[in-house]
Amino acid sequence: MALEWVVLGYAAGAEAVMLLLLTLPGLDGLRRGLISVVRSALKPMMSVVPFCLFLLMDIYWKYETRPTCDDEHACTPSEHLRHQKSIMKSQRNALLIAAALLLYWILFSVTKLVVRLEQLQQRVDKLKKRDD
Repeated sequence: MALEWVVLGYAAGAEAVMLLLLTLPGLDGLRRGLISVVRSALKPMMSVVPFCLFLLMDIYWKYETRPTCDDEHACTPSEHLRHQKSIMKSQRNALLIAAALLLYWILFSVTKLVVRLEQLQQRVDKLKKRDD
C-alpha cells in the first residue's frame, strides 16, 4: 500500500514542478514548448483524480474497520500507540490527496489561462500588423 502513496507523492511533485515552471517569469522563450508539454501531460495526469478517490475510499474503509478500545483496559499500550500512528498516517495521506487534487486543478486552470493569454497576444500582434 505504501507504493500507492509514493506514486501519488511523485504525481503531486510533478504537478508542482510543472506549475512552478509555467508561472515563473522570464521563461518566455521556453513557455511555448512548456505549454505543449504541460497540455499533453494533463490528460494522462487526469488519472490522479480517480486514483485519489480510490485512496480516499481506502482511508474511509480503514477508519470504519479500525479496532476500538471501548473499555479503559481493553487495549494494550502498544495497540493504542499503533492506533494513534494509523490515525496520523491517515491524516497525512488525506492531506496528500487534497494537495494532489488541488495542484491538478490549479495546473489545469493556469494552463488554460496561459493558452488563452497566448492566443490573445497573437491576436493583438495580428491587429497591430494589420493597422500598420
